[in-house]
Amino acid sequence: MTGHSAAEVSWQAIAKCKQAYRDSQIPQQWSIPSNMLPKDPPLMKYGLQNVLHVPRECGLLSPTEVTITETHSVEDLLSALATGKLSALEVTTAFCKRTAIAQQLTNCVTEPLFLSAIQRAKELDESLAREGRVVGPLHGLPISLKDSFDVIGVDSSIGIASLCFKPATINSPLIDLLLSLGCVIIAKTNVPQTLNSLDSVNNVFGRTMNPINRLCTAGGSSGGEGVIVAMRGSIVGWGADTGGSIRVPAMCNGIFGIKSSNGRIPAGGGPLISNDGTSRCAVPAVVGPLARSIEDIDFVMREVVPRAWMWAEDCFPSTWSLDTPLTGSGPNGEFVFGILRGDGNCTPLPPMMKLLDEVKTKLNQYPNTKAIELAAPQAWTKCQSVMAKLMSADGGGVLAGLLDATGEPLVPWMVGKFKRSEPKTLPQVAELQARRTKLEREMMQLWVEEDGKGGKKSKVDAVICLIAPHPVPEIERYNAAGYTSSWTLLDYPAGSVPVRDFSAEDLELGQPQGGTTISSWDERNRQLWDEKTVNRRVYVGTPLSVQVVTPRLQDKRLIEAMRIVNAAVHREGSRSKL
Repeated sequence: MTGHSAAEVSWQAIAKCKQAYRDSQIPQQWSIPSNMLPKDPPLMKYGLQNVLHVPRECGLLSPTEVTITETHSVEDLLSALATGKLSALEVTTAFCKRTAIAQQLTNCVTEPLFLSAIQRAKELDESLAREGRVVGPLHGLPISLKDSFDVIGVDSSIGIASLCFKPATINSPLIDLLLSLGCVIIAKTNVPQTLNSLDSVNNVFGRTMNPINRLCTAGGSSGGEGVIVAMRGSIVGWGADTGGSIRVPAMCNGIFGIKSSNGRIPAGGGPLISNDGTSRCAVPAVVGPLARSIEDIDFVMREVVPRAWMWAEDCFPSTWSLDTPLTGSGPNGEFVFGILRGDGNCTPLPPMMKLLDEVKTKLNQYPNTKAIELAAPQAWTKCQSVMAKLMSADGGGVLAGLLDATGEPLVPWMVGKFKRSEPKTLPQVAELQARRTKLEREMMQLWVEEDGKGGKKSKVDAVICLIAPHPVPEIERYNAAGYTSSWTLLDYPAGSVPVRDFSAEDLELGQPQGGTTISSWDERNRQLWDEKTVNRRVYVGTPLSVQVVTPRLQDKRLIEAMRIVNAAVHREGSRSKL
């Protein structure tokens, strides 16, 4: 199929060949026993289908490999690799095997890179033995990538048939940076068709399933990354986020993920799916890591962010440290969180309101911390409308052309949501950017207030809101992207913090507030709690998460705010010292 002419080969044939090639990259001896594979399609009569336990119970991983993949933090693993306690080869092999298992259970992988990963691990071991020092600060760290990043010799098909079997000839800048630090890339992962969906399904690879409950969405567009990290097939995953594409998969899979400020991490490279330069006129995607702990995210950001400007023109020189002391805005130096509830477009469902109440209570019980209610600014309500128009600035012509090249149809969820249109004119884009600037100015009221002396003072140090106004929903029922996309429009760093699982007790909560719905999003949202339109038991056991947001460029402060929230809701010790 290499070098195929898209006009001569059907998208179905390309997809079949691409899946066969992917499957051929998984060693036969890493196949899961058939009796441990979940039933398809997932149905309520089969139960909730949590498959997180399968990797450690299927017999394919040795006790040592289970320990390697389940018990190490990034810092611990790197220490073991640097001292020779563990070799890069045994660590890489363990994570590759676990990724292969995850793929068979959830369909999260597009490109298994096991052969090149193992070869890379051998080279790292040889270098350590020869030189007596690590290649870089992330020597031997096994990572995975969203399919949209380019890796030399590997497709970046993003689930579109016409992009298959066209391997990249250069790396994305982030990949060169990560390799220079010593990382080992073990896989690329699945995304939704067009990259413009908060689920992960396409015609080439099919749907990625949620390992916690295969009846529910895995999120998108970095859905494969959310799944592979949740299943411990990768210790750190790298995704990209415009409308919520890191934070939503993190929420759906019960892990941590952050959308950094624009310019912190290289975001360039990858397949061209819009007119070149469009993102400079609209809203660029922002890159960030997903991991199972905030400490793991902090560790890799510490190494990546200060070096990013040397590898990519879209990054600026910066350090990974607090721009101001962690002392908060409270009268006695308390770190102050502001709680935002509804965004004015879609009212949160009862269990989500309860979640915010719980987080607020626990923060107010935590040392040197305070949580207060904030009124949602009108500007927040308006953000989603501007964001949606900017995201369609190029008219979708390039993406539509990629699909048309093989006659590939839209997946059902995209029908009616994606269509080719006329690109916006310069005056139209300028008008949208002017509205964006006005919203940025108005949203400053969220953070600062008059000090009574003719100046300004900080009002809150971080904001807590929901990632979605509903629990992790059934497949293709995710609703209301405004809770995440607004912060991208404003270029505020934001992250996902898992709080607890949805419980049977949550099922007993009442109906949403009565009265007229405030939008079509609100109407669809109510259907996710109405017992006439959903079996609420589908939510039991799925993760409930909150979103933490800080002002622009305060990415390190975001990490510390997330650390405080995580410690408070899980009743850990006192605030960490920096």
